[in-house]
Amino acid sequence: MTHPLALEGVTVLDLSRVLAGPWSTQILADLGAKVIKVEKPETGDDTRIWGPPFIPGTTDAAYFACTNRNKNSVAVDFAQEEGAAIIRAMAPKADILVENF
Repeated sequence: MTHPLALEGVTVLDLSRVLAGPWSTQILADLGAKVIKVEKPETGDDTRIWGPPFIPGTTDAAYFACTNRNKNSVAVDFAQEEGAAIIRAMAPKADILVENF
């Protein structure tokens, strides 16, 4: 018998980075929330390159994979007006917004 996850139908806009925020939104994703992680263009989240350890056969940091599983990702430079406008358009569609700057 399959039961729905506790947070199915909940959308989270994740503006967090490094540890505390990504870890908390990963738990929300594990509980069924749709998490949209916003990362920096070009480089992504800082932890994408933290390692070792790396996932075997790749340059993907295991740390990033562990704290960002079950998430969708989008690259937006919200320091620029165009990027800020994108975030302002996304925020009202989310049930939860997480940041840890």
